[in-house]
Amino acid sequence: MRTLQNCLYFGLVLTLIACGNEKKEPKTVTVDNEAPITIEASEETTSFNDAKMEQVFDQYLEVKNALVQTDKEATQTAASNLLTAFANIGVSEKAFMAGQAMVEAEDVEAQREAFVVVTAEVETLLEGALSEGAVYKQYCPMAFNNTGAYWLSDSKEIYNPYFGDKMLRCGRVDSKIE
Repeated sequence: MRTLQNCLYFGLVLTLIACGNEKKEPKTVTVDNEAPITIEASEETTSFNDAKMEQVFDQYLEVKNALVQTDKEATQTAASNLLTAFANIGVSEKAFMAGQAMVEAEDVEAQREAFVVVTAEVETLLEGALSEGAVYKQYCPMAFNNTGAYWLSDSKEIYNPYFGDKMLRCGRVDSKIE
């Protein structure tokens, strides 16, 4: 008798759940991929102990923003400028080669792969380099077939350089460098 009551109760719960789920029509969203993405300037002030490091970070942000726009040519130009800034402070050969790969890349996806190495180098350079403000280390868990990747930003706002206009807001603030 108890088993029958439990079965009836379970059936009633399933029926209520099924009836409560209204069939919803899928929504179609149209995205204008030709329109440039507007990246809002950070209202936060970030200052550096060294003007050369500030130049590196500014050029890094230019590269990131070009990748957000999924703009191969702008990324090549920004990466070239970043290489000049790298040469002024000295970086690892691996980071310099990654920057060079971004300049020479034939497509944005290759640039994005090299950006991972550049990000790691810039993060290392930032340790103890800030005199005011913060830099946000951001993370997208879906980048590179769900292996994930980091990038740095001067703002808490997420502008994903690994997906650009496909998934602009995918990511989270992972940590804060002060």
